[in-house]
Amino acid sequence: MSRLLRAAAVAAGAVLAAQALPALTSVGPLRNRLTPGLAGVGEADHVALTFDDGPHPLSTPHFLGLLDRLDLKATFFLLGRWAARSPSLVKEIASAGHELAVHGFDHRCLLARGVRSTYDDLARARDVIAEASGERPAWFRPPYGVMTAATVSAARRLGLRPVLWTAWGEDWTARATPETVSRTVLDDLGPGATILLHDSDVTSVPGSWRATLGAVPRIVEACRERGLRPGPLAEHGLRPLSSGGSMIGGGT
Repeated sequence: MSRLLRAAAVAAGAVLAAQALPALTSVGPLRNRLTPGLAGVGEADHVALTFDDGPHPLSTPHFLGLLDRLDLKATFFLLGRWAARSPSLVKEIASAGHELAVHGFDHRCLLARGVRSTYDDLARARDVIAEASGERPAWFRPPYGVMTAATVSAARRLGLRPVLWTAWGEDWTARATPETVSRTVLDDLGPGATILLHDSDVTSVPGSWRATLGAVPRIVEACRERGLRPGPLAEHGLRPLSSGGSMIGGGT
């Protein structure tokens, strides 16, 4: 009996390890080096500008106005729950020429979720976004950047390519200012970078999106001064799964 219990424990441990192994890609330096495609490394002369955690009616319109003034398009990774609350705002983002992507339905770490639960979360978010915008999303970013075996499987079945980031602004904290956000991004900015920012504060310190809003013009100006073209993932040189892109590998 004890031998059977030990075998069962070993088997359970192996299953848990397999589920959690992709989560190692949440470690930035490791991800950027070993899985550049997942990290979002694209064309050397381009920088992908991405926003998470929207749409929110109090903050997202400010970003849309700013991006319009900067003559710039971006990719918005939307939460399904908030997209369902503001379908007209989802449509507005798409109508302005920005790219829509999936950030899950609820902003919950997927590490403890099983295959069925993970699939249902992604599918529900994808369907809400597609219904509101009339466009089917091609990209997916898991909450907290934590990938799992179930996440990889669900994304593949749904035709979503996971893309994380190579630079972020730490714009969700109470100490964030336009200066700190832009400096943090630019410290890690390189050719082919994917930048992670947030256009809402639904999972952040209240009002933190204002620091992000103030940082965006500085980041865009610095990109252009370095000869880098900021824009959405669609112009970044990464291929969505529908065109044969790799899920987690290093290629584009």
